[in-house]
Amino acid sequence: FQVLVVAPTRELAVQTNTEFLSIAKGLGMHSSCFIGGTSVAADIQKLRKASHFVIGTPGRLIDMVRQGALNLEHFNTIVLDEFDRLLDMGFLNDIETLISGMVNRKQTILFSATEEKGQKKLVDRLLTNPVMVRVHNGTQTADTVDQEIVSVKLGEKKMDILLGMIRDDTFKKVLVFAETKRWVSRICKDLRKSGIKVDEIHGDKSQNYRLKALNSFRDNSIQVLVATDVAARGLDISHVSHVINYEQPRNIDSYIHRIGRTGRAGQLGKAITFVN
Repeated sequence: FQVLVVAPTRELAVQTNTEFLSIAKGLGMHSSCFIGGTSVAADIQKLRKASHFVIGTPGRLIDMVRQGALNLEHFNTIVLDEFDRLLDMGFLNDIETLISGMVNRKQTILFSATEEKGQKKLVDRLLTNPVMVRVHNGTQTADTVDQEIVSVKLGEKKMDILLGMIRDDTFKKVLVFAETKRWVSRICKDLRKSGIKVDEIHGDKSQNYRLKALNSFRDNSIQVLVATDVAARGLDISHVSHVINYEQPRNIDSYIHRIGRTGRAGQLGKAITFVN
């Protein structure tokens, strides 16, 4: 058997592969991971060795199909992680290409913490008599996350408020979200100037840089990670004490995914949103 697992971000694909390797140890099952920002030639070489699970982002998987290195006819199961993101306009064509190439597809599995009602027709096209498992209704936040709004008054500086918070001893591991790459870099620069151990991840950073920054955050080499929504989806980072929305997210789904980075696995966390 072969299973194709598709994730919307490189970080999530790498995390999924890492988790698979730890779970499948000693079972004689093999996986391979394919993401943008890495060597195409090395990926083609990897595909010469059989894998039970092929995990990757849509763009690189499509590249491998076009290169003739990945034969979708061998796969009977596809898993779409964060499917509501994968089925939006940015990825939809790639997902439909992958699925149409899986002529022996027998099982389709979709995972997400949220769902888009407007995607129902699309989901119905992919699935036949599906079994639906709901942990919650997809519009609620976790009970383990204490949520707070901080009103930024006229004349106050968000950065001063943020620094005041981060310098508090209870803010041990802080994930700060901003809407744009430019703002992420600006916040990171200002925090670093103020002596905070901080790094950033967003789409303009190389894959190696992003993974290094994430690992530094995971192992507590840095106190603060500033990110765009690239870090909001599915990433499992232990013991994040606080999530701070430096800028308000664009919609409720984004908010749910962002603050879901804290209060995980039964632990308590705090989410703070700055409002002008």
